[in-house]
Amino acid sequence: MKKKESTLWNMLWSLTLITAIAGGLLGYTYQLTEEPIARASKASREKAIQQVIPTYDNSPLDEQMTYTVHNEYGETTATIYPAKLGGKLAGAAVECSNNTGYGGEIRIIVGFEADGTIKDYQVLKHQETPGLGAKMGDWFRTDKNNQSIIGKSPEECNLHVTKDSGDIDAITAATITSRAFLAAVRTAYAAYTESLKGGNHE
Repeated sequence: MKKKESTLWNMLWSLTLITAIAGGLLGYTYQLTEEPIARASKASREKAIQQVIPTYDNSPLDEQMTYTVHNEYGETTATIYPAKLGGKLAGAAVECSNNTGYGGEIRIIVGFEADGTIKDYQVLKHQETPGLGAKMGDWFRTDKNNQSIIGKSPEECNLHVTKDSGDIDAITAATITSRAFLAAVRTAYAAYTESLKGGNHE
């Protein structure tokens, strides 16, 4: 049997066929996983919202809005999830980020009472150092010295680290992370007060 001659045409045809098959398989896999991934992402976001906001009877995720905050870090877009009870604003969860962390972006979601007091927070994404900056998930809710931001009003509390003449103790050996985290909290508060707190949202 004569061996098939290897030509440029044969190689191009083979590569085209392989690429088409691979592309088809990837597309099929994406279709299979797209909906479950979307459902999981929504469930994860809903859980984070539920953990940080006051009692509500609406659907904060369905009423979400975006707001752009202008501050010393430039323009930052925040996503606001309003919490309503009996048609009245009970508070909100605000998701935003700051890119000045030691490892880059720190993304958080902060819950506020109707008066702007911080109810709770969750860290959604970060690349900070394990054992140092990664402690922010618990550090700023620990009732020790001046660490916790829970129950504090950014209107009355200076949400900067004590090294910068603020009221909050930085994570030990992780001042850069602490600054970025608190900057994100301040952005979240600005988004909440400017877009929701002062208006009529019944």
